[in-house]
Amino acid sequence: MGWRLFKIFVTVVALALVGAGVYAYVLWTDFNTGGALTEEADVVIPKGTRISAIAELLTEAKVIDNPLAFEIGVRLTSGGMALKAGEYEFPAGISPRTVMRLMIDGKVVQHKVTIPEGLTVAEILDLLKTTPLLDGDVPTAPEEGTLLPETYLYLRDDTRAGLVERMQRDMETLLKKLWADRDQTIPLTKPEEAVILASVVEKETGRKDERAHVASVFYNRMEKGMPLQSDPTVIFALTNGEKHLDRALTMSDLRTASPYNTYLNAGLPPTPIANPGIEALKAVLHPIKSKDLYFVADGTGGHAFAATLDEHNKNVANWRKSQKAATGN
Repeated sequence: MGWRLFKIFVTVVALALVGAGVYAYVLWTDFNTGGALTEEADVVIPKGTRISAIAELLTEAKVIDNPLAFEIGVRLTSGGMALKAGEYEFPAGISPRTVMRLMIDGKVVQHKVTIPEGLTVAEILDLLKTTPLLDGDVPTAPEEGTLLPETYLYLRDDTRAGLVERMQRDMETLLKKLWADRDQTIPLTKPEEAVILASVVEKETGRKDERAHVASVFYNRMEKGMPLQSDPTVIFALTNGEKHLDRALTMSDLRTASPYNTYLNAGLPPTPIANPGIEALKAVLHPIKSKDLYFVADGTGGHAFAATLDEHNKNVANWRKSQKAATGN
């Protein structure tokens, strides 16, 4: 090779090296600096997606603008740790390196569904049927009172059956803990009875400050051999917890032949009539001490309590008066 050709060769190699260095610098800069994303983006990465395909998905979503820089950067800096599949919410301006870190850590989007206290199993399953992003059908209905009302976090494509199992496990765990710490003087022999009574208390009042008082009324009635006379138990007898009763109870309803009718049967219903929350369970396991045997709505969202029938009748008359004033009838 002549001197002239050698100089040309050296020059070409040098230029190539400089070009490669510049290109590597550009890729490295693209990987480490803020990206092109101008507003928050939600991206779903399916399971089994390879790095190159992930880079393309992120580019299509405008999270990154250089898929090659992302792929090379991940291979060089991830330490062999995999990018986890799932649903991600990327903020505007996020760098490809930070994208990689979020996906290595698996910081996927968590959704939530709130199960209100006092829903029946049928109502909870109906709610889950319409809960977005859950997968699969609802399972066969579990026993009433075995699902814990709570706010649950879930991931896209978690199953409805799996969420129901979580509710069952949470109720079992909570009940075991609360039962062990119960007031030992209450006349219940097993935790299942606490769930039954708590479900009745839950349906009777939504006020936290009243639940332990309502529980004491029911305990006092049980001690005297009086029926609980709880309207919600009659409603459950009429509907089996599968629908709302969109009318007031009638005298005929109160004569409904059913083991759940606590106007006709003394003691607790055979099973819970709903799924009670933690506060209702605590109220039943730690009732206040009172001599009250009656309660009725007071027209303000709460209840008036009474130890005697005469006092109760006065409270009922006051309630009817407030109802008449409110409705004009």
